[in-house]
Amino acid sequence: MNQESTNKTVQHNQNQNAFVIEKDDKQCLLEYSLNGSDIDFTHTYVPFALRGQGFAEQLVAAGLEWAKSNNYNIAASCWYVAKFLD
Repeated sequence: MNQESTNKTVQHNQNQNAFVIEKDDKQCLLEYSLNGSDIDFTHTYVPFALRGQGFAEQLVAAGLEWAKSNNYNIAASCWYVAKFLD
């Protein structure tokens, strides 16, 4: 993993229901939808030029930590997030 990637801050944009990492004018995203006390992580996206640096895993870790700390019932229609729930 690229050492620099571990220093990137995950931002939570609640207005857009997304966790975001910005680097080199590009955005890595973890999107979710809320329905009462249920959260569904719906989509993870990392631009091709930024793949392989651990950004998706950072996003998922931040999203799951936030969801657990807020006592949401967690589901994942995104296959990548689902790997972390097994």
